[in-house]
Amino acid sequence: MIHPTPPGTRDILPEEMRELRALEVALRTAFDEHGYGEVATPTIEYAEVLRRGDERYANAAYRFFDERGELLAMRSDMTIPIARLVATRMHDEEPPFRLSYIARAYRAVNPQRGQMREFTQAGVELIGASAPEGTAEVIQVLSAALDAAGLTRAVVGLGDADLYSQLLAELGVKDDARDRILDRLATHDLVGLELAVDEVPSINAEARATLLALPAMRGGPEVLDRATELGGEAVERASQRLRATYDALAARGVAERVRLDLGLLRDLGYYTGAILEVYDPALGHILGGGGRYDRLLGRFGRDLPAVGFSLYLERVHVAQTEEERQSRGAD
Repeated sequence: MIHPTPPGTRDILPEEMRELRALEVALRTAFDEHGYGEVATPTIEYAEVLRRGDERYANAAYRFFDERGELLAMRSDMTIPIARLVATRMHDEEPPFRLSYIARAYRAVNPQRGQMREFTQAGVELIGASAPEGTAEVIQVLSAALDAAGLTRAVVGLGDADLYSQLLAELGVKDDARDRILDRLATHDLVGLELAVDEVPSINAEARATLLALPAMRGGPEVLDRATELGGEAVERASQRLRATYDALAARGVAERVRLDLGLLRDLGYYTGAILEVYDPALGHILGGGGRYDRLLGRFGRDLPAVGFSLYLERVHVAQTEEERQSRGAD
């Protein structure tokens, strides 16, 4: 008789478990070496806590009531729980706070696309450090973590979460039309983006060209020069922020790993300013992401700038295995 696991979950056998534990050790060591202390939070949170952090509950899919009728939810990421932790448990301590974690999280996904409902995140949060230096520090830690995992070819995409929301406000695009365009950007659906833009009669030809050109702009700092040629205050502000971050990365010696990506947009509502995604040539999936969330801590009563990243441990392991296989084949 076959007893399957729920879609989007899986069993892990001893050999793979040993490899995953070794990867955890490598990542923890990288985090520790940069001064990030490990924390843990409950797997379940009050749903109101997650809703306060993100209006869509940060994609929390599994909710249930406790014995008192309180609505609980299984965490879908670690950023909101750590924001709660800092605001409540560390409110008398002086920032910055350098925190790390390796923890399970849960989301509703489409398992047919190879996505997991239950997965492990490994990452850091730097709370109390402003841009661009705080952002550059976190990307430096991310680069060290990727090296520790053996992913020397992995690339960090760097974009700006406020670019499109501010640009659409500048163009007078609001409500459902705005949300449709942002949703297409977040899913990298460029065909859908073009259709969504064409559905807004107030967008003139020049604005349309800008909205469709920006998502294709990827590369080094020359991308920012091309973007500013399009004009507009929102594009200029985002370009200035990204240039300052890139310069800070260059000063730390990690800019060569970063690829500016003006089409980048993440689907969680708490991001502000710089946003990140991690790619590896050996794997088609995104390995992780993150960014700045300078207004999130204020929702819990302590207004502090913050930035962080998380890696999907299982995807990093797959990329690590593929890198090793390709390396053996090259030999």
